[in-house]
Amino acid sequence: MRNVRLVARLDVKQSHLIKGVHLEGWRKVGDPAVYAGKYYAAGADELLYMDVVASLYGRNNLTDIVSRTARDVFLPICVGGGIRSVEDADRLLRAGADKVAVNTAAVARPGLLTELAARFGSQAVVLSVEAKRTPDGGWEALTDNGREHTGRDAIEWVGDAAALGAGEILVTSVDRDGTAKGMDLDLLQAVTAATPLPIIASGGIGEAGHAVAALRSGELDAVASARALHYGEVVIGDLRATLVSDGWPMPRRTMPVAPAAGAGECG
Repeated sequence: MRNVRLVARLDVKQSHLIKGVHLEGWRKVGDPAVYAGKYYAAGADELLYMDVVASLYGRNNLTDIVSRTARDVFLPICVGGGIRSVEDADRLLRAGADKVAVNTAAVARPGLLTELAARFGSQAVVLSVEAKRTPDGGWEALTDNGREHTGRDAIEWVGDAAALGAGEILVTSVDRDGTAKGMDLDLLQAVTAATPLPIIASGGIGEAGHAVAALRSGELDAVASARALHYGEVVIGDLRATLVSDGWPMPRRTMPVAPAAGAGECG
């Protein structure tokens, strides 16, 4: 049984942490860097920042927020939204991100994934897939934070990711996002069957049991939560305890020790 990670997802519009339902109808929650610090202290394994209007405006606006977070939060940080080039990714990675998640630009030009992997390594490249159920029982890949239909089969797109250079998949259920009704287990089973890549599942967690059900449904590597964490419906420590009691390996993260006064100074 593989180790699993708890990911705190922070959707950002301009400088505000927000949350909506089905990737729309956003409400302000607070300062994203403050919440990032809160989740770090609570025991999250990773942070996921998503700029929800970046593709709409053609640029990612999270550089300053990521830089501020990276000074105080010693966790892997993945950043998505509006990344259209190697240069965009380089700017975010230099600001303190460890990985970049790409959706809209990769659908338009799949070779971008290959370019990013060649420059930064596959471990730094995440394909973000926003999947919405279709009347025939499948899933369509959406772009622009769920605003645009592509006509592309989401599961086939996931299956192409490894060959293009992606090292991980972030799959968000548009239908379950922000609903707190549980994750789309059929979607997660289909995604894990389609690729050998690590999978982060997002969309629908409202209680610890929803994460347990998702992990039991397929070979997931991580579950991401936003609304449930922001509104206190789920506490990271309790979620971790529930997963451990269900038998999921979750290595304890060691909090770094602050350097003593004067440490590292020359003179």
